Amino acid sequence: MTHRKPRTLTEIYASLRLSAIAFVVLTLGTLAPSAFSQNCALCYTQAASSGSRMIEALRSGILVLIVPPTLMWLVLAAIAYSKRNQFKHAHNLPRPASDW
Repeated sequence: MTHRKPRTLTEIYASLRLSAIAFVVLTLGTLAPSAFSQNCALCYTQAASSGSRMIEALRSGILVLIVPPTLMWLVLAAIAYSKRNQFKHAHNLPRPASDW
């Protein structure tokens, strides 16, 4: 078990401040109106001029393009999470024999 030095109150406030700033930036970036207006002009005109079958095909095509990379990312994150503690510390290694 690794012993860590206790964090000071200043260090705790600094990390909380950084977390709060990151949260605000990510929230504003996600909720900005310009983030929702990134539509492909070709997709929009094709969908507007086509029938309901074409719109449904476009929706399923979008799902086909989004779902596999998302699932791959989740699998990689799960593997990384499960392997996070599988490394050896120097203090856990066997000591060499000193009687050689």
